[in-house]
Amino acid sequence: MYSRNRLKKELKLYAVTDCAWLRGRTLTHCVEEAIRGGATMVQLREKRKTWEDAMAEARELRALTERYHVPFLVNDDINLALACGADGVHVGQDDMPCAEARRLLGPEKIVGVSVHSVEQALAAARDGADYLGVGAVFATSTKRDAGAMPRETLRQICAATPLPVVAIGGISEENISSLAGCGLAGAAVVSAIFAKDDTQAAARNLLEQMKGWFPMATVLSIAGSDSSGGAGIQADIKTITAHKMFAMTAVTALTAQNTMGVAAVQEASPEFLAQQLDCVFQDIYPDSIKIGMVSSEALIRVIADKLQEYKADNIVVDPVMIATSGSRLLDEGAMDALVSRLIPLAKVITPNMAEAACLSGLPVRCREEMEAAAEQIAKGYEGSILVKGGHLEGCADDLLYCQGEKLWIAGPRVDNPNTHGTGCTLSSAIACALADGYTVEESVERAKAYLTGALRAGLNLGHGSGPLNHMYNM
Repeated sequence: MYSRNRLKKELKLYAVTDCAWLRGRTLTHCVEEAIRGGATMVQLREKRKTWEDAMAEARELRALTERYHVPFLVNDDINLALACGADGVHVGQDDMPCAEARRLLGPEKIVGVSVHSVEQALAAARDGADYLGVGAVFATSTKRDAGAMPRETLRQICAATPLPVVAIGGISEENISSLAGCGLAGAAVVSAIFAKDDTQAAARNLLEQMKGWFPMATVLSIAGSDSSGGAGIQADIKTITAHKMFAMTAVTALTAQNTMGVAAVQEASPEFLAQQLDCVFQDIYPDSIKIGMVSSEALIRVIADKLQEYKADNIVVDPVMIATSGSRLLDEGAMDALVSRLIPLAKVITPNMAEAACLSGLPVRCREEMEAAAEQIAKGYEGSILVKGGHLEGCADDLLYCQGEKLWIAGPRVDNPNTHGTGCTLSSAIACALADGYTVEESVERAKAYLTGALRAGLNLGHGSGPLNHMYNM
């Protein structure tokens, strides 16, 4: 059956379509904008169209949601769900028995069930449901005969079963925050998104109002350990903690190092790294993932396999390939695996100028060459590329490039020779902002501001290039 931990994350903002609210706009456009605003799951609910029209619509939404790695469900109609390749169905009490839906869809698809009582919740759990839709939690125009569900009943249902519960019915930007503390995994909304002229802003505003629902975002760092505490896993944990999030780790290697250099490295075995990743994903599913230096082809392939197995999202890859001395850190096999297996899974990659040159095969010494390199890298990668300009003359401007769009993010050059772990820190801060629901552009801007503050704090430890003050803002 579907991973419960992963599903808890994906139910957070569940957008349910209704073409009656579109007023001439296309459904696909509105759904895409909702996803860009932070919608984490999409359900097609359309009972007034012919099979042919519904199928055409379902296929368009299936393709769209696959591109954004967002689960796509169909309301009630299992035949339509199977025909369009949807991730599952949501059924009501009067539509189809949950056990029958599970039998028809098999163990890999999602089955959601609407329930109104603890007894119905327990029955759905026994019959193979993956999640429960509970409501109407507020009075709603679509179910005029149903009053608002008492808050105590909602809490009892959430407590009665380990299945994630999503609230449905009458939810709006004005009342969604009042559902905090009930034990919900998310909210399913219709008009609160699709009746708005700006569906992207509507989704974002709903998420902003839901921040009190969830105690803490979770971020996984997959990187090596730095015994001096300035880079790698240690820098990541400090950065994540400074962002008031919960840090988890999968250690790729132990290093004996300090501010003056690396004395020794002991790499984790592929089997042990796989076990670390299994333990994290099977218990506390991360909201985002940062990947730092991984030095061998075998470890890179393990990471890629596990990220695909658990359908991880919000992945930031810091492609550490070039040492400060200028020497390459990866052999050809590891480089090929990084480019072919790991980078394609990332939402953002963060190469510095030397790494961008390595990935593009072009010289990268100035702003124009940074743009050319990003364009070349983008020919084989669909995500966002942040080419870091830390070695530019007179400034530290970065280039964010995504699908042909270029955005220069200005940054002052901070007069501080202690820069150990800046790349780790920036990529971890980006992962934190993504975990908090910000867009890639917003995440990069927030991360850059955090890194600049950590540099300006002027921490001075060690005899070489010292670490940053990750806690400067705490």
